[in-house]
Amino acid sequence: MTGTNHPLPVLEYLTRQVDGRLSPEDATHMLYPTAISRLLAFRIVEVAEAMAVVELDADATIHGNQQGTVHGGLLCELADAAIGTAHSTLMDTGETFTTIDLKAAFLRPVWQSRLRAHARATHKGRTISHYLCEIEREDGKVVASISSAVMTLRGERAEGR
Repeated sequence: MTGTNHPLPVLEYLTRQVDGRLSPEDATHMLYPTAISRLLAFRIVEVAEAMAVVELDADATIHGNQQGTVHGGLLCELADAAIGTAHSTLMDTGETFTTIDLKAAFLRPVWQSRLRAHARATHKGRTISHYLCEIEREDGKVVASISSAVMTLRGERAEGR
């Protein structure tokens, strides 16, 4: 919590985190970093309203599939994390959200590269919002394009989530 024991708005909290200004007493009503982001070593590197950039150092020897390239499911998880981070910047206390649709197009393989997932809202609705996330390799080439629909939950629908 901040000095006044009130949670920070998510965007302010994440901006402080990215800028290295987050203090131990700062808190928001959502969980950051998320458990899955810690497990997979995702890093939020940029954030603004309805926009986020999340990085991952991908390596097929750790994140690989049976073909020897980085698994497409990891790319989907990276995109979902970036989209979720972008959407969380719109959440007020008592609100939460859930992904209701995610569609991925895989464009080229990854063996080892720092990946950057750039997520942004293409439509911000009161209940349903739409996002586009492009994941780029270090060489700047897009490896996947992911679109998603996210539902904002309020009241009893948001409880326990």
